[in-house]
Amino acid sequence: MRIDHYPTEEIAGWKVRPGRVIPYGPTLVPGGVNFSIFSSVATACSLLLFDKDSGESLAEIPMAPSFRIGDVWAITVFELDPERITYGFRIEGPNDPVAGHRCLPETILLDPRARAITGRDRWGETPDHSDPYPYRALVVPEDFDWRGDRAPDLAACDLVIYEMHVRGFTRHSSSSAKHAGTYAGLVEKIPHLLELGINCVELLPVFEFDEFELSRPNPVTGSLNMNYWGYSTVGFFAPKAGYAATGSAGMQCDEFKTMVRALHAAGIEVILDVVFNHTCEGDHRGPSISFRGLDNKTYYMLTPEGHYYNFSGCGNSLNCNHPVVRSMVLECLRYWVAEYHIDGFRFDAAAILGRDPWGGPMKNPPLLESAAADPILKKCKLIAEAWDAGGLYLLGSFPNYGRFAEWNGKFRDEVRDFLRGEPGCAGHLATRLVGSPDLYESSGRGPLASVNFITCHDGFTLRDLVSYNSKHNEANDEGNRDGNDDNRSWNCGIEGDSDDSEINALRMRQTKNALLAMFVARGTPMLLMGDEMGRSQGGNNNAYCHDSEMNWLDWSLVKQESDLLRFTRGAIALRHAHAVLRMPAHPHGDRHGALGFSEISCHGCQPWQPDWSSRLVALAFATETASGPDVVYFAWNTSHQPTWLNLPPLPEGWNWTLEANTGQPTPEDVFPHGQGPVLDRKPFFLGARSAILLSARADQ
Repeated sequence: MRIDHYPTEEIAGWKVRPGRVIPYGPTLVPGGVNFSIFSSVATACSLLLFDKDSGESLAEIPMAPSFRIGDVWAITVFELDPERITYGFRIEGPNDPVAGHRCLPETILLDPRARAITGRDRWGETPDHSDPYPYRALVVPEDFDWRGDRAPDLAACDLVIYEMHVRGFTRHSSSSAKHAGTYAGLVEKIPHLLELGINCVELLPVFEFDEFELSRPNPVTGSLNMNYWGYSTVGFFAPKAGYAATGSAGMQCDEFKTMVRALHAAGIEVILDVVFNHTCEGDHRGPSISFRGLDNKTYYMLTPEGHYYNFSGCGNSLNCNHPVVRSMVLECLRYWVAEYHIDGFRFDAAAILGRDPWGGPMKNPPLLESAAADPILKKCKLIAEAWDAGGLYLLGSFPNYGRFAEWNGKFRDEVRDFLRGEPGCAGHLATRLVGSPDLYESSGRGPLASVNFITCHDGFTLRDLVSYNSKHNEANDEGNRDGNDDNRSWNCGIEGDSDDSEINALRMRQTKNALLAMFVARGTPMLLMGDEMGRSQGGNNNAYCHDSEMNWLDWSLVKQESDLLRFTRGAIALRHAHAVLRMPAHPHGDRHGALGFSEISCHGCQPWQPDWSSRLVALAFATETASGPDVVYFAWNTSHQPTWLNLPPLPEGWNWTLEANTGQPTPEDVFPHGQGPVLDRKPFFLGARSAILLSARADQ
């Protein structure tokens, strides 16, 4: 046996030796467990061990100076059963907030690299607020049987993303899920995703967080508002235990991996929404859980007076381009790819990731450059929310290094403007539909730099977008001051639910218009969970704090909104059927379309005569594929008056086939590819506030 497999001394009754400083965190080694942690300010460091079941203290093991190399403290503890203990650290060091130091030796600190965390094992279980150590790190064996799992490795141009909340997806009683509200429950509903045509899920935060953070009574229902979304990370390396059907003891790790394996087997990729812009420790009033007590000045952006910069809107901002913090973030991303087989990441408030330690935007942010070039992340989808709460808006100019796509906020806003009938928006909409070249072409990026969405977790659902003019966030207990006031919505005549059949028919048509436009547009479409069946949040556009039916997907809508669900499936299927809608590059003069059309052509009521002052947009997309020409024509009329369209002529032997018409009732609103009616060469009647999709078809 190697000599470093033997203890060199005994401390507090435990056989130990100086540990290995790399890797950080807990590592199983022959005969014991190695623990390694960074702190540049610590004058002393102790490892604390607890019985996992009882919570009773087992030992406090102070590390001698010989256990420190540079700013890293490391210890190997022998004859330790890793499955029977939890652990933490005690750090002694300066407590001088003005100088940026906030060490609190009386506080037991969580390992930033804890692979699993106990303390919030079951969702909604009331915590013991008197517990001085509410989060305890677990040592988790990393021996999961992946059974030959391979990532689907889908081309970005083929993705249809479904943004979803793990708990909300199956928590509603109508889900009939055996393990409702859990990773296992999500697996039960994979058939729904497949039937819909989804091949990628984007999960709202699944890193460990405290759902009781900022909890308070709901002023409307009397129930408890809580941190439902999870955008407030406790541990970056640990999956949320409360989302596991199997509960505590680290089994959340295996259950999460089982979910990923099942999704991959179904051909569905997994993207994580990750929050590296801030932590749950908040500002100076917040708790000291981990980073603050370990090395406050390293981990956070601080003013010269020692205050926290708050570019996140959540009290603090991680100092992401400090070498130590950058290394942690990169290590975290690699860990989730290597250990959990994750296919990509969406970075929340990603503009912060490009700020220097004093908050200024960097021209070449080291973190973003390193992530883009990292070999382990080479095949990962990287998506940036290219703005932050501090006013830094980098849409189209995010430091992307040829790797990062962006949530396209202009697509969202300008589709909404056109949808509600705002004048002068036709040209803007056309630009978004063809892949936003105004944002991405100059930097050499194609349409796939744009993640096209109309709704997401943050804001109205699609049903609410066509049902409310104003937000209704009274239940958030913030006086309806929270949430965005710039919703660009239209209630179609009545605020909220209505029994008026004409209004409901208009709302349905508007919903279908929005969906069809999103799935026709070049770029990567992202559908919000439940929009396929008309999920409503009652006009709440900031439902972050509601673990209730407001946020849970009501599966009875599958039957109630079967027409909408059918249309959504059909629209997604048409996107999959037409390569011309999924082109990865913007048109150039050296490439040609097909059947006499250029790659993209603009039209109006007359062919090749667009009227950008009108409320009509008509575009044709054309390309040659291995199986022949692929030409489609999309027209959208947002006027309250119908119009007649003279369709662009096709060569002899070709005719336009109707594939979708939102102005018609089910089942004439969408057809399987190639099965719609063939149109004659007469003008086409396009109804008020309606959209159509046609495809060129050779005579049979």
